[in-house]
Amino acid sequence: MKTIATKKAPAAIGPYSQAYTANGFLFTSGQVPLNPETGEIVGSTIAEQAEQSCKNIGAILEAAGTDFSKVIKTTCFLADMKDFAAFNAVYEKYFVSKPARSCVAVRELPKQVLCEVEAIALAE
Repeated sequence: MKTIATKKAPAAIGPYSQAYTANGFLFTSGQVPLNPETGEIVGSTIAEQAEQSCKNIGAILEAAGTDFSKVIKTTCFLADMKDFAAFNAVYEKYFVSKPARSCVAVRELPKQVLCEVEAIALAE
């Protein structure tokens, strides 16, 4: 196993890592819409927050030597399922290979953000 860490994505704010590679796979922690430089939440709309969450995933993919085309599975968490269509409009710009996905509404997310995204990708 190898820990993946990059300053281009938010630092872990708890007892976890940004990501790990193991047996040719990358497993990311959930990424919320935090600016990696300031630690502040980016945006107030689901579109703005989804954009930053996806950018954070992209930075971790890059740090692991992989990219969005190698993502196999995502799990997406929304604070409100009414944001589903707007979230998808942003998500589909990044995850063009259409990986397998679960998308669920949750009662609350850290820092009261509107979305969180995690991914599993090939990391060869």
